[in-house]
Amino acid sequence: MTAKHLYLVRHCQAHGQEVSASLTEVGFQQAERLVSFFEGKKIDRILSSPFRRAIQTAGPLAAARGLEIERDDRLAERVMSGTDMADWKEKLKETFDDFSLAFDGGESNESGIKRVSSLICDLLAAEEMHLVLVSHGNLSALLLRFFEESYGYDHMMKMSNPDVFHIELNEGKANIRRIWS
Repeated sequence: MTAKHLYLVRHCQAHGQEVSASLTEVGFQQAERLVSFFEGKKIDRILSSPFRRAIQTAGPLAAARGLEIERDDRLAERVMSGTDMADWKEKLKETFDDFSLAFDGGESNESGIKRVSSLICDLLAAEEMHLVLVSHGNLSALLLRFFEESYGYDHMMKMSNPDVFHIELNEGKANIRRIWS
């Protein structure tokens, strides 16, 4: 059996966390750099969070490859709370200590993992073998954790914007490598 390759991309530098937040000028330059970064790598499909910054991150690569960006709500960032929290980093860490913890108006990591699981099952069943997934920090950490339980809060806090991970799936095993530098 041939290996399946998932390229998990955390979006480029953005002006904020809102659904409508746009990339910064630097973020748009980073999105253009992703085109050359993926040069020589086969890509069959590009799926993205519906958030504006993720779509903008995927845009130049999709245009260069002549591919549509498939918006998938399962790649949307996990909303931690319906209200702003001054101590959000501490609260975020708590959600990694207790995956069922959900703050008012927010989603638990447990629920986020269910979204990731549904997406991965669909991608494993798909005929395409080389897929780019554009998402966000928290959801990317959950997606990586789906394959390797050691991924969590500390990994997420070390991710850059953008960041790229290569997940090679072969005979039921996942080999994860951070390939962005």
